Amino acid sequence: MTVKDFRELYLAELEELRSVEAQMAAHLGTLAGQATNPTLSQEIEAHQARTVDHRDRLDALLEAHGGRPNGHDDAAMHAIIDESGKWVGMIANGALKDAALIASLQRMEHYEISVFGTLVHWARTLGHDEDAQVLSAILDEDKQTDARLSAIADETVNPAAL
Repeated sequence: MTVKDFRELYLAELEELRSVEAQMAAHLGTLAGQATNPTLSQEIEAHQARTVDHRDRLDALLEAHGGRPNGHDDAAMHAIIDESGKWVGMIANGALKDAALIASLQRMEHYEISVFGTLVHWARTLGHDEDAQVLSAILDEDKQTDARLSAIADETVNPAAL
């Protein structure tokens, strides 16, 4: 696909981000099952539900602009997900595995946060104020997820992994 203008760039990135959310929604259940800390497992399950909602909200934005929900397959998220599986396979100790899971989850979150942040600004530039509100709300939710993961790591997982 050749991108010819800023609007097309915006739509292509929305499609990529939709792929990110779909991949995460499919994978988070597996990660929740691999967590040994019950609080972490519950957070991952809740995160999966939020991610499905994020994917659906992106579908609505794409539909409003004539985009394709399955228009792109984000390779970067594939790599991050593959890395999370590698970590889990290398670590037998439960608390240490949980620390690695949190690291993997935060990589996913930080990638999402960077893309959502970019798209909020692009939506505003294009005058898509409603899109910017939706994207900004999701961005805030992802930042809150990252903070909850940090709290779980700091309060229980990392000290237990020592």
